[in-house]
Amino acid sequence: MSPDPHPAAVEALDALAASGASLAAAESLTGGRVAAALTAVPGASRVFRGGVVSYATEVKIDVLGVPAALVEQHGVVSAACAEAMARGAARLLGATHAVATTGVAGPDEQEGKAVGTVFVGVATPDGVRTQRLSLASAAASGDAPPSRTRRWTPPCACSSDPRRRIRPGDSRTTPTG
Repeated sequence: MSPDPHPAAVEALDALAASGASLAAAESLTGGRVAAALTAVPGASRVFRGGVVSYATEVKIDVLGVPAALVEQHGVVSAACAEAMARGAARLLGATHAVATTGVAGPDEQEGKAVGTVFVGVATPDGVRTQRLSLASAAASGDAPPSRTRRWTPPCACSSDPRRRIRPGDSRTTPTG
């Protein structure tokens, strides 16, 4: 347990607990850091079901159920993959909500996308929202991308503050169905 849990993780868990919801995580480039930030919050077990670190493409496909055709068409660094990962984590872990992260940690670009390109997917009972983030400028300013810091969590994924959450129209919203 961390002596100083990430404020966004505290906010998210409190909001989910207040509504009787549960949360799962599917992580690629963050390598378990989102789950670590969530479980650093005292009482996280009241909401957090677990997570899957799906660093390898095969794990995304075989464990989370990301369709191979989706990976072939869109790649693993895509909104479509983040959406499928979030849906897969919610299904696999029996959670009402899930957060997924995928992107390019570097040092080289991947699938034609620059280092610092990140896609976050958030699954809720109302659908899945995705957002593309560009953290390359964050690396230059000292707020390093997730592969280089233990405190980073996607601000849009772990927040009960509606000004910081992924909202319909931020990138895309797909109804649950």
